[in-house]
Parts: sequence; structure tokens; C-alpha cells
Amino acid sequence: MYNFTQRLKITTCILMGLGLIGLTIGFLIAPSTVAEAQAMVADAHGGHEGGHGDDHADVHATDHNNSEAHVAMIYSTHADNHDQANKQGQVEDNTHADDHGDAHGEHLLHQLQNKPWAALYVAAFFFFMIALGTLAFYAIQRAAQAGWPILLYRVMEGITAYLVPGSIIIYVFLVLTGLHANHLFVWMDAETVAHDEIIQGKVGYLNVPFFLLRAAIYLIGWNLYRYLSRRFSLAQDNALVGDIRNHKMNFRISAGFLVFFFVTESMMSWDWIMSLDPHWFSTLFGWYVLASMLVTAVTVIALITIYLKSKGYLPKVNHSHLHDLAKFMFGFSVFWTYLWFSQFMLIWYSNIPEEVTYFLTRIDDYNLPFFGMIAMNFLFPLLILMSSDYKRSNWIIVMAGIVIILGHYIDIYNMIMPATVGDQWFIGWAEIGGFLFFAGLFMFVVFRAISKAPLEASGDPYVGESERFVY
Repeated sequence: MYNFTQRLKITTCILMGLGLIGLTIGFLIAPSTVAEAQAMVADAHGGHEGGHGDDHADVHATDHNNSEAHVAMIYSTHADNHDQANKQGQVEDNTHADDHGDAHGEHLLHQLQNKPWAALYVAAFFFFMIALGTLAFYAIQRAAQAGWPILLYRVMEGITAYLVPGSIIIYVFLVLTGLHANHLFVWMDAETVAHDEIIQGKVGYLNVPFFLLRAAIYLIGWNLYRYLSRRFSLAQDNALVGDIRNHKMNFRISAGFLVFFFVTESMMSWDWIMSLDPHWFSTLFGWYVLASMLVTAVTVIALITIYLKSKGYLPKVNHSHLHDLAKFMFGFSVFWTYLWFSQFMLIWYSNIPEEVTYFLTRIDDYNLPFFGMIAMNFLFPLLILMSSDYKRSNWIIVMAGIVIILGHYIDIYNMIMPATVGDQWFIGWAEIGGFLFFAGLFMFVVFRAISKAPLEASGDPYVGESERFVY
């Protein structure tokens, strides 16, 4: 049995506490008026906005004076019946300028108000994604009747324990969004939909009640499988010798769950991420998110396994088990890169404005995180984990794993932030706080769950194969 130490508990609580402080500050400093939003942007640009505004005002004043001189000349040369027309034109121009300014200010306000919400969403989704990816990887091993990972099942089951609190947090967040607590999903704004023909064509699918209903179906289905599989797994440990009924039931429900999962995971990625840009779509997006999900899941499995072995647990887990995990880390990283490049290349080559805008926004406004995460998620794992010897080195796996986790966190950041905050992004209180809070919560839930059952699935009929596994 693993002992969830007091020191680790305190560490997770400190992380959650610091995270809550950061998130709270992030929400408190968010602007509440257009004037505050404009002042915040001006301060962030170090007075550039003010200078620009002054220059703009000077040009506008000059143009206005010239216009007045021109109007005076017209008055002196034309009949008085033109007077009303000129005044009407000036009123219309001023009204248009005011409306444009109000719309821009309102848009800026929404972007800055979205920032802490988006940071919270990025962190909540990322750690939920790790648990869900682990659940999928676990189900694949169960359905394939794989022998090598049996000794790692308890680690996987511990990670999937985060599904319950993660699901509650995600669903509450989506409900609050549907109640207009934020402006992350523009298709939820009735006024926006009324003036957007593209979104109007999708309203049969993109509407709040159906959106929340689908989310509930996804979450209930995933959590139900996790509950049943865990139950059958623990029951098999206590079964009589030769009684493998629980093992067979786990095999059957795992095979059925995978069908449900691959359908709902794609739909989830459309709903929760892709619909943030309702004008854009990609047929590869579901697979792309899945690849990110699996590589982070396997990486976390490897890191926790190495941690437990460093504390004297899992003595039967050998270098071959870690080598296989590192191979999956390498393979899924390459798979992710293939999907990323395929999606990027097809959209970029076709050069259809409503499609390529997605990448133009990220290249122009998110240049460093966009290209940085490609290096972190592809080049680094490729160069480090290509060697078979490196795949057996714990410290190299840990180093590569940390980079992969951070790289895919930035990937999720790139998926969500451009559509919600535009070019008004920066790493602030909310971003740091969100990561720390959910990292602490994730660690607390996972290690607590690992401590609740024996670390070795001794009742599994293939456990002997896992103990003798040598690659």
C-alpha cells in the first residue's frame, strides 16, 4: 500500500492555496468598464496607446478644421439649401464614429474580462484531459488483453480518479458560461447570432440546452465506465483462484466504452474548444486533441511510476515497463506532430480566408507560444527519446516528460486564448494561479486514490506476464 505522506499533502495544499490567490487576483483586476479596459491596455503598452491617441486626435482635428474651411467656402458659393444636407452628413459621420468606438471598446472590455475565465478554462481542461486520456489508454490495454501494463494499472486507476472532481468543475464552468457569466463562446450571445448568418446556420447544434445536454452525456458515460472498471478491477483481486469473471466483465465494458469514447471525444473537442471559433472547423481536430490527450496521459503515468519507484514502491516494475511508456511518449508525440502538420498544411495550402484566419491569428499574435510548443512537443521528444538507451534512463524520461507536459499545456493555451482574448494575452496572475491550483488539486486527488488500494493488481490473470516482462 502506498502511503500518502503528510509532506506531499501539505505541498498540494500550498499549490492550491497559491493558485486560488492568483485566480482571485486575476478576477479582481479584470476591468468592469470600457474606460478601465482602455486604461489597462494603455498602461500595458507603456503609453504607446496614449501617444497614438494623441497623434490620431491631432490628425482628426486638422482634418476637421479643413473640413470646416471647406464647408465655409461652400456656404459662400452655393445656395442655402445645401446647409441642411451638410449638417446631416456631419451628424451621420459622427454617429458612425461613435458607434464604431463604442463597439471597439465593448469588444476590448469583453476580451479583458474573458482573460481570467479563459485562464481558468485552460487549466481545468488540461488536467481533466490528462485523466480522460489515461482512462482511454487504460481501456485500450484492457480491451487488447495486454500483459505488460498490469503492474501499472493501479497508477492508471489513480490518475483517472481525477475524472470525478474534474468533471464537476468543467460542467459547472460550462453552465456558468451558458448563463452568460463570461463571453467565451460567442455563439451563446443572441445579439451576435442575430447578425451572423454562419452561426445562424449552426444554431440547431450550437445552442445552450443541447450543448449542456451533450456535455452531461459525455461526462456521465466516461465516469460510469471508470467507476465500473475500477470496481471490477478491485473485485478481481479478492476473487477466488481461477475465478476471472470480473476480468472478463472488465474486458467487455472496456471494448464497448472505446466505441463510446472515440465518438464522444471528437464531439467534445468540437463543443468545448472548436466552437470557440464558430466560423472555423477542421475534420482532424478531434484526432488532434486525442493525440495531445494520450501523450500527456502516458507521460504522467511514467512520471508517477518513476516517483513511486523512487520511494520504494512498485518493485516489480522494471526498465522494460518504463521503456514501453517512453516508446508511447515518443510515438504519440510523432502522431501529434503528424496531425498538427496535416491540419496546418491542408488549411494553409487551400488559403480559404475563413479557414486560414485561424492560423494567421496565432502566428501573428501568439508567435512565441505557437512555434515554441511545436519545438517542445515534437523536436525535443524526437531528439531525446529516439535513443533506446535514453528510454531506459529515469532522469531523461522525467526531463522529457516535464517538457512534453508544459508544451501541451501551451498547446491548449493556443487553442483557447486567441478565440477568447484575442491579442490581449499575457502570462499574469490568473494564468499562473490556474495552473498551480489545478496541479495541486490533481496531485492531491491522484495520490490519495493511489493510497486507497494495493499498488499491485495481483488478481489479474495476466499479472505473471507483466512481472516477467522483459524487452
